[in-house]
Amino acid sequence: MRCPKCGFRDDKVIDSRQSRDSSSIRRRRVCLQCAYRFTTYEEIERSELRVVKRDRTHEQFDRRKLVGSLAKACEKRPISLVTLEQAVDEIVHELETTGREVPSSAIGTKVLETLKDIDEVAYLRYASVHRRFEEVDEFVDAIHALGRRIKPNVAQRELFPPEAVKHGSV
Repeated sequence: MRCPKCGFRDDKVIDSRQSRDSSSIRRRRVCLQCAYRFTTYEEIERSELRVVKRDRTHEQFDRRKLVGSLAKACEKRPISLVTLEQAVDEIVHELETTGREVPSSAIGTKVLETLKDIDEVAYLRYASVHRRFEEVDEFVDAIHALGRRIKPNVAQRELFPPEAVKHGSV
């Protein structure tokens, strides 16, 4: 570390502390030549995550997009912002350990895994966009994959009663 006053290369650390947010270490140093005191900060250098989109284009990972998509899926559901932030933190941490380039499909899969534990309705909402549902049957399959049965609504009449299907009138 060069002294900012005289440019000498040798210094001595006289105090080290974690920063207020615990994301870096604050070090007080003294130059061994001119005795000038200065402060440096040491932090982890993170590699920038890049997202590989479906059309093979690349873009920088944007945490705000991830938060927005989770918030949209959880809209009007009893899920706190703290829970969403924790989920995003976990997903981002997992992504950072996988490498520098992450396919958007892998991000979507991690979001689905997380939402499955948080809220099933939010999971289905996100799955419908991520997996590009186009038919009602795809929703039904996703509900069955959750291990849930669709309960018949007694107030709603059956669209195709079993006897109509047997007689071939449908």
